[in-house]
Amino acid sequence: MKVILDIDDKRVPFFMELLKSLDYIDIIKEVEDKEKGKAIQNLTEAFNDVKLYEEGKKSLKSAKDLFYNE
Repeated sequence: MKVILDIDDKRVPFFMELLKSLDYIDIIKEVEDKEKGKAIQNLTEAFNDVKLYEEGKKSLKSAKDLFYNE
């Protein structure tokens, strides 16, 4: 399982040390750039929306609605 977290900057050093001490967690990539982090978060939310749509738990706007009904 993959998890994306948004951690208060003051708490990052402690949290990273905690994660590194757990042998069952692999840190694949640390993203420190706030813009990249926000882009990753937005993509994650979009994929989650698609998953919920496929499960019939969420309705999404059509492309036509996105472009013409704003």
